[in-house]
Amino acid sequence: MHAMLKSALNNSSNRDGVDNLLVLLIGGIPIAMPTVLSVTMAIGSHRLSQQGAFTKRMIAIEEMAGMDVLCSDKTGTLTLNKLKVDRTLIEVFTKGVEKEHVLLYAARASRTENQDVIDAAIVGMLADPKEARAGIRDIHFLPFNPVDKRIALTYIDSDGNWHRASKGAPKQILNLCNCKEDVRRKVHSVIDKFAERGLRSLAVARQQVPEKTKDAPGAPWQLIGLLPLFDPPRHDSAETIRRALNLGVNVKMITDKDASVASLPVDELIEKADGFAGVFPEHKYEIVKRLQERKHIYGMTGDGVNDAPALKKADIGIAVADATDAARSASDIVLTEPGLSVIISAVLTSRAIFQRMKNYTVSHIQAYFCFQCTILYSTGQAFLTSSLVPFDFYRSMLFNYHSYCGTIMTISKDRVKPSPQPDSWKLKETFSTGIVLGGYLALMTDKFNVRSLRDRPEEMMATLYLQVSIVSQALIFVTRSRSWSFVERPGLLLVSAFFAAQLVATLIAVYANWGFAKIKGMGWGWAGVIWFYNVVTNIPLDLIKFAIRYVLSGKAWDNLLENKTAFTTKKDYGKEEREAQWATAQRTLHGLQPPETSNVFNERSSYRELSEIAEQAKRRAEVARLRELNTLKGHVESVVKLKGLDIDTIQ
Repeated sequence: MHAMLKSALNNSSNRDGVDNLLVLLIGGIPIAMPTVLSVTMAIGSHRLSQQGAFTKRMIAIEEMAGMDVLCSDKTGTLTLNKLKVDRTLIEVFTKGVEKEHVLLYAARASRTENQDVIDAAIVGMLADPKEARAGIRDIHFLPFNPVDKRIALTYIDSDGNWHRASKGAPKQILNLCNCKEDVRRKVHSVIDKFAERGLRSLAVARQQVPEKTKDAPGAPWQLIGLLPLFDPPRHDSAETIRRALNLGVNVKMITDKDASVASLPVDELIEKADGFAGVFPEHKYEIVKRLQERKHIYGMTGDGVNDAPALKKADIGIAVADATDAARSASDIVLTEPGLSVIISAVLTSRAIFQRMKNYTVSHIQAYFCFQCTILYSTGQAFLTSSLVPFDFYRSMLFNYHSYCGTIMTISKDRVKPSPQPDSWKLKETFSTGIVLGGYLALMTDKFNVRSLRDRPEEMMATLYLQVSIVSQALIFVTRSRSWSFVERPGLLLVSAFFAAQLVATLIAVYANWGFAKIKGMGWGWAGVIWFYNVVTNIPLDLIKFAIRYVLSGKAWDNLLENKTAFTTKKDYGKEEREAQWATAQRTLHGLQPPETSNVFNERSSYRELSEIAEQAKRRAEVARLRELNTLKGHVESVVKLKGLDIDTIQ
């Protein structure tokens, strides 16, 4: 619009209007965006692979930067997955059965080849692993599945009698044996005792098969004992979870083991739960679905076939080390190192990558708004004065834009500080900051329409070219930082590219004599003035950025509308007065001042005195509380007062 309006008002040819229009269109296209974002994510993916996290889907890097919930499996992720059986703590529930017999039945209900960690731990407790199959002949082996949660072996002993041995989750074994309520209570008490010591429980049962067929129901099952299993936690699990919480990532533990081992409360509100115990594969999928419905960005770890649906559904599916092929194919990120610490390192790296992408996008949008605000300001002058600025700066803007793209591409290698909280595209803040900063810089740019250059449009073009070049690229250092721009040190490549681009722009503005761009050198004097002017006008940019962020946070409106403290003249928003009112209430409560004299007290006492009284009241309340908790007399008096009894009568 501005280009065509200029041609109409200045009686220029249509060719000039079309040329200017093409320049504006080319300048408005973010030609470097695909390159910068692709290169940034490729570099980040390479760094993640060096940390032991291979990315299968590039967009997962951006999603991991915003991840606020991570559900982790317990076994092998939070623990070492190196189980041990404590022989001395084995509990026996059948008369005539010894602890060694419980261990032998559990070994028989285990694989002797291709063992998992539980089978290996139990068979390894025997004097000779061959004892697990000594003197028997296998008939049928029922492998573990996540529904039944037990293993069973049908075998024939040396006398030709048929038997079955089974081991598995206590809940399933209790149901299998159809135990009475008193037995169940005893078993659960033992399980709780094990859980207090950090031990898992594995129930063992046996059965006789008088029908002597593998499909026969057999005699009733007998619960013979409980095995305590200890899976030591990783040395870095506690520290890793603490780091995750500090980064704003809520870690939830999902386990198919007994809830008492997990020791975590599972509320009806999934969002507030710290863990989920005794879950089935379909439960994991439902947990993912519910958390996504609550607008959480959800990450989940898994290693088995039963985890594949939930890994596929999650925003970031993470296959841990030694995961099955099904889990790896359904995941977005595959880990090659065990434990949870590699995930936290990947989160930090992803946030750094996302911060570079965000810095580029925000800087480009705000620089574009700066350019467009300059155009709109000039267009407004055209409507108000029926004339335009007597110079044509479109072609110089095109040179400026391409040098800007060359500088901003170095953001993909910039030094950044990862966000301390899950990050996201804050579009409201981005566009608001872009409009305000763009308007401010456009207003500062217009100040160069001074009398000494107004009659020399080609030199005026050179000053405007250098001015816009400096402010648009210096804006990168403001937008890339969350705090003061001079505190967060940029990368050497970005700084070098900035000064190289500005050196070229300064030389062009000082010496160039380009008729096609209507630029003529303005000399070093004006170049020095422009540099000094830009340094001064860039100082308020950080303050403007903080002010916009504060306004958008809602705190400013809360103070103005609710607390009514935005424009108060009282010191600390009337903090001393509020403390004085609290102190008066405390004195009245403790009988130190009658209620009717409170107004007189407020008038005669200073804020300092009332603050001291408030501190004394706080100390008295704390002394009374400690006396009530730590002394017998205080405890008795508290109970008597609570029951409404007369302390004198009791004494």
